Amino acid sequence: MQNYNNDNTARRYTAHVSIFGTTQIHLRNPYIIAWWSAAFPGIGHLLLSKYLRGYLLFIWEVIVNVQTNLNLAMIYSFQGNIDMAKEVLDTRWLLLYIPVYLFAIWDSYRTTVDLNKVYILADRENHSFNTFVLSPLEINYLDKRNPLLAFIWSLFMPGLGHLYIHRTLTAAFIVIWAVIFFYQSHALEAVTFLFLGEIQSATTILNPEWFMFFPSLYGFAAFDSYSATVENNKLYEKEQRTYLKDHYQDANFQILKGQKVE
Repeated sequence: MQNYNNDNTARRYTAHVSIFGTTQIHLRNPYIIAWWSAAFPGIGHLLLSKYLRGYLLFIWEVIVNVQTNLNLAMIYSFQGNIDMAKEVLDTRWLLLYIPVYLFAIWDSYRTTVDLNKVYILADRENHSFNTFVLSPLEINYLDKRNPLLAFIWSLFMPGLGHLYIHRTLTAAFIVIWAVIFFYQSHALEAVTFLFLGEIQSATTILNPEWFMFFPSLYGFAAFDSYSATVENNKLYEKEQRTYLKDHYQDANFQILKGQKVE
């Protein structure tokens, strides 16, 4: 059951509420989106809610990065061991990696510019959209949440902040990959050794090639859950204002320029 559907009576909508989450378009900085794509291909598209393209690029990044030994080469480079960095790199995979990496940055920037234009048109059209969904599987509705809580839960475990704001698809995707990264990097085992004071054992057991994925994953989860909560709150307030104006405000009501409202 829904209060009403996005029935294509408008050319463009600013948002859509479904059992999988609240999807909306709003103004974004193309350079920030491109930066996230440079940090980890696919993340920039996920920020734009371009999920299929984002998932594909994200999975491509993990597979090709591991096959190329790129993270390992980066670690050697940071240590100043350039010869070892060159030795571990698999150039067969590297030449596949570079074009897709550049495409992810370019396409996320281009898509952001396009979506900003679409948002301006959709915002001016200001067409109503569904705000409540009730189904046998899930309930979702537009409301206000605390951005700080979303941020904190994402720091505890990537994906929890997205569950808090009911972005189920993104949350499931992040949690699955977080589990894979934890398992492959032996990060939790290393933390256990650290608590026991066995620093050498923690260093030895840690797989740095997989561990290098964590900064991007944690950063994305915290940033996206926080910013998405802020934008959802703005969307809620705007929808409430529009609803109250359409249903309760007198049609002849006007605020004259310079008039003091008490």
